[in-house]
Amino acid sequence: MNKSIQSDVLVIGGGLAGIVTAIECLRAGKSVTLVDRDTPERLGGLALWAFGGMALVDTPVQRRMKLKDSPEIALRDWLRFGELGEDDVLPRQWASYYVEHCREQVYDWLTGAGLSFMPAVNWVERGMQGNGNTLPRYHVIWGTSQGLTRRMIELMHQANTGNRLTVLHQHEVLSLGSTHGAVSGAHAIHHANGQRVDFAADVVVLAMGGINGSLEETRANWIKSRPMPATMLNGAHPYANGKLHHLVAGLGGQITHAGEMWNYAAGVPHPKPHFDGHGLSIIPMKSALWLDHTGRRIGPEPLVVGFDTHTLCQRVAEQEKPYVWHLLNWRIAIKELALSGAEHNQRIRDHQMLMFVKETLMGNHRLVKQMVSQSRHFLVDDTLAGLAAKMNALAGTNDVRADVLQQTADAFDANFVLGDKVVNDEQIRRIEHARHWGPDKMRTCKPAPLQMPGAGPFMAVQTQLITRKSLGGLKTDLQSRVLDANGQPMPGLYCVGEAAGFGGGGASGKRSLEGTFLPGCILTARAAARSITQQKI
Repeated sequence: MNKSIQSDVLVIGGGLAGIVTAIECLRAGKSVTLVDRDTPERLGGLALWAFGGMALVDTPVQRRMKLKDSPEIALRDWLRFGELGEDDVLPRQWASYYVEHCREQVYDWLTGAGLSFMPAVNWVERGMQGNGNTLPRYHVIWGTSQGLTRRMIELMHQANTGNRLTVLHQHEVLSLGSTHGAVSGAHAIHHANGQRVDFAADVVVLAMGGINGSLEETRANWIKSRPMPATMLNGAHPYANGKLHHLVAGLGGQITHAGEMWNYAAGVPHPKPHFDGHGLSIIPMKSALWLDHTGRRIGPEPLVVGFDTHTLCQRVAEQEKPYVWHLLNWRIAIKELALSGAEHNQRIRDHQMLMFVKETLMGNHRLVKQMVSQSRHFLVDDTLAGLAAKMNALAGTNDVRADVLQQTADAFDANFVLGDKVVNDEQIRRIEHARHWGPDKMRTCKPAPLQMPGAGPFMAVQTQLITRKSLGGLKTDLQSRVLDANGQPMPGLYCVGEAAGFGGGGASGKRSLEGTFLPGCILTARAAARSITQQKI
């Protein structure tokens, strides 16, 4: 016999967007059922493991650093960098809504909930020609996204006065129910015991994440004009597989911009994988040289992180082999190596400020040693010839010749033979530009020869493209209502967070200013809750 549960609001998906929707609806007096596909300890979805960077506009942190930001500047950056066209009506509306409201609805709301941000703003996605973020606006939440997510879970339970909240884990929604043409519930199965559950609700909120947790779905939606590597790692949530997107499309909803994705260019297999194919995203080191499978520097324009992730991914995807090499030395690694997510940023995650400052200033030997010991994709050797042999052993080829790797290093080091005044290398120019901003200078080495005495041993890291976030999704209006083919709201159905392309089915366009995802989850969720409960902004 099927189990039946009734509530005012049914939220499908226990990630950040779903949890925030539940918080706001509970605070407004609604009863809420939250259905999640994963196990209880993984409530929070991908946000539980994310780093916690947020693109925010005109905040107190920016003002303290004498940065004069505004919604007008941010929107200009957003539309230009994302290449949003005039026909992207709803995405442009959501982009405008984001930059105008992220300060009070995200920054102020989170700090009011007892969370805080680190005292420095980082400058990411500057654009290859300065067409990205024209000033720093990447804020890092103290405690990482893990602390944020756990605080949101606390707030959800605190808002549960009168036992109006039901949270179910390990339930997969198989179909949606309807009454008189309006979505009025769902049908699910419990994966642990096979029990069927029928949900009835006045409204249903979809918060199931994107599609990039399925490599099959990722490949099916890949834009044909863009290079696609033969293999990819999975850096998304495995249950964000697009099934509910297609289910809603079958009912008349619209999936838009499904081929737009925010993937990353430097992934390695996770040393302690949570699921098959799980990848770990490296924040590439600015001073490392990116090499092709033969050990030659990729060019003519070198690859440098921090300017245009979208282009960086395409440059990696177009290589002959589905991987690239990063050539560096120990000096660079301890200064610049960073990994995405809460798992490998324990100083920020666990509020260890003194240790964070110490490792920033003295070098993060701990993290480098950890990755060298745990990942076979981090190679170390005292000589370039020895490193070449290890690169070939890992790849199972003889593609990297020791003399070619030596020539690659020598050609780069030749920039420094006559001193700093005559350096003529685009990567060095970009590094020097990045070092003009204080927070970047602390994490970026002063350019120097790879073979500089005392800088060794040499290192090589083999990386490949890793999936992360969907930029497209179900088309929604500014109330997060799902729209049909005629642009009309589907009665009773809302969509929030990544499932909605962070608003409108693709608010970011082709590129994100980076850090727009967690705030996008919060903004779309709060918009849905206001519409459901008829609150004013």
